[in-house]
Amino acid sequence: MSDLINNNPVWVKKILSIHGLLPLLRLALVSAYLFGGINKLIGFHMAIEEQASFGLQPAWLWAATAIVIEIVGSLLVIFNRFVWLGAGALGCLTAIAMLVANDFWNHTGPAFFSTFNSFFEHLGLIAALVMVTILSNQQTKSQ
Repeated sequence: MSDLINNNPVWVKKILSIHGLLPLLRLALVSAYLFGGINKLIGFHMAIEEQASFGLQPAWLWAATAIVIEIVGSLLVIFNRFVWLGAGALGCLTAIAMLVANDFWNHTGPAFFSTFNSFFEHLGLIAALVMVTILSNQQTKSQ
């Protein structure tokens, strides 16, 4: 980690050197997935309806798959175990969501702007998941 912060101002180095920061950042990164998965599990019938609204069939299977990926993938990232698998699964789920739910190319007006922004926010999440995998791999090599 120290190699990653050497070129920063002192105050940034101090922040990045806070003990326990990386686990908190991993939790923050996957928090929407973790709580989304728990929410879908609690309201499974609503999760099924959500998947059906996007035309994904069988909706119950898509809902169950999303729940497993969101919860298990998040826990793998949070606990820094098999991060490549957890982040990879979350990234794939996010890519599907991007293409299915944020199809800005099929919208105009306010709906275009909303789906366009959401599409690229999801792309940013995928990039962050790749970055957390790279960081986890670098940490493993240095230990």
